[in-house]
Amino acid sequence: MTDLALADLSALTREYSAHNYHPLPVVAATAEGVWVTDTEGKRYLDMLAGYSALNFGHRHPRLIAAAMRQLERVTLVSRAFDHDQFGPFCAELAELCGMEMVLPMNTGAEAVETAIKVARKWGYVTRGVPADQAIIVVFDGNFHGRTTTIVSFSSDPDARADFGPYTPGFVSVPYGDLPALLEVFGRFGSRVVGVLVEPIQGEAGVVVPPPGFLAGVRSLCTSAGALMIADEIQSGLGRVGSTFACEADGVTPDAYLLGKALGGGIVPVSAMVSSRSVLGVLRPGQHGSTFGGNPLACAVAREVIAMLRTGEYQTRSAALGTVLHEGLGSLPASAVTSVTGRGLWAGVTFASLDGRAVCERLASLGVLAKETHGTTIRLAPPLVITEDELAWGLERFSEALLAA
Repeated sequence: MTDLALADLSALTREYSAHNYHPLPVVAATAEGVWVTDTEGKRYLDMLAGYSALNFGHRHPRLIAAAMRQLERVTLVSRAFDHDQFGPFCAELAELCGMEMVLPMNTGAEAVETAIKVARKWGYVTRGVPADQAIIVVFDGNFHGRTTTIVSFSSDPDARADFGPYTPGFVSVPYGDLPALLEVFGRFGSRVVGVLVEPIQGEAGVVVPPPGFLAGVRSLCTSAGALMIADEIQSGLGRVGSTFACEADGVTPDAYLLGKALGGGIVPVSAMVSSRSVLGVLRPGQHGSTFGGNPLACAVAREVIAMLRTGEYQTRSAALGTVLHEGLGSLPASAVTSVTGRGLWAGVTFASLDGRAVCERLASLGVLAKETHGTTIRLAPPLVITEDELAWGLERFSEALLAA
């Protein structure tokens, strides 16, 4: 709690915070479910949900209760020794994913970095790839995080420019282009140890690949003996109407990368989940994290997994996703050039409107959303949103466009 006025709080942010983000002029004070209240008492419908970190809404009672129970017991022991939440968390997440082993970390970027290290080591140890020659294929328009290694294969100049020298060992091809991927396999042969793919590209504007693309990636990886690594940090855990976005294409990758919603909107939790033959290449001391798999994180994530097991949230996302996309599809064609996405996840691209300006108008009308790449905004309401709340948000969206 603070007695400072909204303007004073915003001024402190501008003066003392490095400018890595460009936040909307909203200062949250409290939140519950799908609603956020600012320091002056104005309420907002959260249609962003922390980029899918808040799939279960703000302060979900089950998740808060799980956190409180653990806060009264033990919160951190590091991985110097085990705790009573760790083994059950790993077993339950592996079962949810249909996999065998789990390596917990904290942030999504750490999960991606883990996958890069594991895929390379797996290639060297199990496939005999010559030292320092491993290749990982990625896709144009990707967003996997902002570490120096990850931005080395980003095609976003804002994320990449002026952060070199860049890490080698990555080849990028157009998203959805199977012939281009096949050409890379032909050019580099057994040096290709993995293909890192978002089943739906989030930062690019919630871009769904063409039919058959993910199945084609799976087939090419299987034929070449390379790992298909699915970054489901935003798309996974119920967001698109199924537990994982890969399910819609009938595809099972060799590894899932998870994060965001896994922490229930309370603590950062991420993980690489894969087979014993892949994650088993690591030996003690070769990779780690002080906070990765800590007791508080595991307790909250276990409750997330239990909630997902019911299928309720996946069903809600699928049903309400139809409402969301039908509502967005009825917006004036003169203003909106495309609506993409699946489930409760959508990208809306405008013909000429500035995405930032639309988001600012939405905020003034009581709806939170965020732009990406100029003329596109992303919508990802919590999976606990009601149909009435969703309809209210869509009405405000129409108002914002009429005011443009």
